[in-house]
Amino acid sequence: MPFELGRPLGVPNDAAFQNRVIAAALDLFEAPSGPRLVNHTEDAPTVEGAVPLVCPVSFSQPVSGESGLAQLSAKFKEEIALMRPWYDRSTEERKRTTVGVSGMEPEAIGSFVVQFLDDDIPSTQEVNNLGALFKLAVEDLKAFYYESATARPGQMDADSETLSQWYWRETVAGKVLVAVHRTHRDSEDETLRRVVNRNLVPRAHASLLS
Repeated sequence: MPFELGRPLGVPNDAAFQNRVIAAALDLFEAPSGPRLVNHTEDAPTVEGAVPLVCPVSFSQPVSGESGLAQLSAKFKEEIALMRPWYDRSTEERKRTTVGVSGMEPEAIGSFVVQFLDDDIPSTQEVNNLGALFKLAVEDLKAFYYESATARPGQMDADSETLSQWYWRETVAGKVLVAVHRTHRDSEDETLRRVVNRNLVPRAHASLLS
């Protein structure tokens, strides 16, 4: 269903659209067999007045003499460090967080992810399923960025499309993940290759891979 997470009826303050969603759901009870899982025939109306997301951090100038990957790695870790106070503010105000499925702190996630910028994959001696752990780390990374960004005043109600556009197009994290995709889309590690090709970069941002 093409609705925002947490908005099962589409958008707020649109009774006509919400009633059509409810009517379509009730019609499923008339189906000759079940269970039934169908897409709603309409996309949710666009919320008027959406404000472009502003990244809550800024960066120092690149250090001369660094290689491209070394510079990208350094900027990524710097971005995470600068995001951390906003993330802490978010968890303090909301009293909850969705970060944690990987079992790593944000800084450790950054250090883990940048290892995949090289052709060589990290040692799997202590990891039974490298692809699965990488997937969880990437999920935590995105949650960390989303929660940090929406802690900024005026951005708490940013929709997922706005957040996704910002995350993939404007952050260093997005650039790192695109670089990881390019490096490991043909990885010899089957689980990692599957995650990179199926779950890493959303189709909405596939143009970044060309």
